Order: sequence, then C-alpha cells, then structure tokens
Amino acid sequence: MSKLTLEYIVNKVDDMKVLPEIINKIIALTDDPDSTVQDMEKAILKDQVLTTKILRLANSAYYGYARKISTISQATVLLGFQAIKGIALASTVRNYMTHELKGYSLEKNQLWQQSQTCAIISRFIAKTIKYPNPEEAYIAGLLRDIGKTILNEHMEREYAEVLLKVEQEEITFLDGEREVLGFDHAEIGEKVAEKWNLPRALVDAIGHHHTPDLANINPVLVSIVHVADAITMMMGVGLGLDGLTYNLSPTAIETLQLDEIQLQNIISQIADLIKDEDSFLTA
Repeated sequence: MSKLTLEYIVNKVDDMKVLPEIINKIIALTDDPDSTVQDMEKAILKDQVLTTKILRLANSAYYGYARKISTISQATVLLGFQAIKGIALASTVRNYMTHELKGYSLEKNQLWQQSQTCAIISRFIAKTIKYPNPEEAYIAGLLRDIGKTILNEHMEREYAEVLLKVEQEEITFLDGEREVLGFDHAEIGEKVAEKWNLPRALVDAIGHHHTPDLANINPVLVSIVHVADAITMMMGVGLGLDGLTYNLSPTAIETLQLDEIQLQNIISQIADLIKDEDSFLTA
C-alpha cells in the first residue's frame, strides 16, 4: 500500500494551484449579472491565442451558424458567456492534458482528445435532456480526468501492481488505483478543482464521475458526465487502460431518464459531431 497522501500529491503540483489571471477574469465576468458583452470582449482581446481559439470554435460545425463569426463580441452574443468560459478553460487545461501519460497507457494528445470528446458529448446530452446549463456540462466533461495528469508519475511506478489487481481480482481500474495508491484520480481531480475555486457542482462532477451514486450536490450533472465518459470509451476514443474496465451506472441512466433507444440515438448523432476537427481545441 502506498504511503502517499492526497494532500502531498496535490500540494506538490504548484503550477496547478491557480488558473491564469485572464481565466479568472472571464469566470468572474460570467458570474457577474452586470457584466456586458463589451466587458468580455475587452478581457479576451488581451490574449491573442485565446481570441483565435474562440473564433475558430465559434465557426465550427458544432455551433452551426450560417454566417461567419468574425469578432469576439459576435461570438459572445451568439455563444453566450457560459460557452466562452468553457472555451477559455479548455484552452488553459490543454497544456496539462496533451502530454503522454504512461501510467494510464495514453499516448501524447490522447487524454486531450478524450477529454474534448467527453466534453462535447456531455454538452450534447445536457441539451438532449434540456439541462439548463449545457456549457457547465461541457466544462465538467472536459475536466473530469484532470487528476490523471497529477497521478501519472506515481501510476508509472505502481502500474504493474494496479494492472495485476484489475486482472486478478476483476475490479475496475479506479478500485485498483484506490487499493494500491490509497486514492484515485477522481479524488485528486476534485482537489485540483477546489484549488481552482471552481463551483461546487463542478467539483462534485469531477470527484464522482465514476461514482454517480455518491453525488451529493448535482446528481444530474454528475450523471451526464458519467454517461458521456462511458460513451467516449465505447467509441474507443483515447481508451487507455482504465477505459477497458468501465462500468456504466444504472443510477446515472435512471437519473437522466434515458432508455436504450435514446442512448443509441445519442451515440449515432455524436459520431458525426466529433468528426469536425474545428470543434476541438487541438492547438
């Protein structure tokens, strides 16, 4: 059993303690009912890379606007503050998620591709079930495995032992992490989300995306991410080692009031959505 503690691992990663100032500003503007489109545009234009990414995503097939979106103010009006916040967060966390994660059998960019796919599917499910804030679901889906980026180096050392437990005891990869390390990537992700001062509903979704039965703040959001994660794995996107032992929770399906036909419809529609490369912040 590992002698590591949760706090030791999270505190060790200094560069994950805070989000960049521009992201905090965008989050603050999103949460302020008095902020305007002009306020948002002024903040975003200070970051040329972020400006480019927002315009590219705004013009992707996912949003499907007939006319070209050429300014940040247009993008903000058409997409809404919540969507802009999601894109801004995505552009930041990309730096953590593009590296190879040997501890999870994920090659370079695989976790990022998987996370973007899960985010897009989360947003799609949210819209399908008429969840009031689909962009919140996008962010939750995007960040659900952020804990893997921290646990990776420890998983590399314990990889063989976790794998052996998963195979011999026929348990999930999450349970294997817990037994060998003493905690799992969802718990670590929850701690990172807390350090970033993200809303409690997002912290809950990241911490319980494998265990929606334990959700205590927003079970619907947690269930959306759980099902989106499972669909991502079913589609074989950046599968990695833990994706091979994914258990879909009946509780999550029940919470979302989805039947098998609806699930199949979601999967078939998603397949077309994720073919559009501009829907992904790949660079």
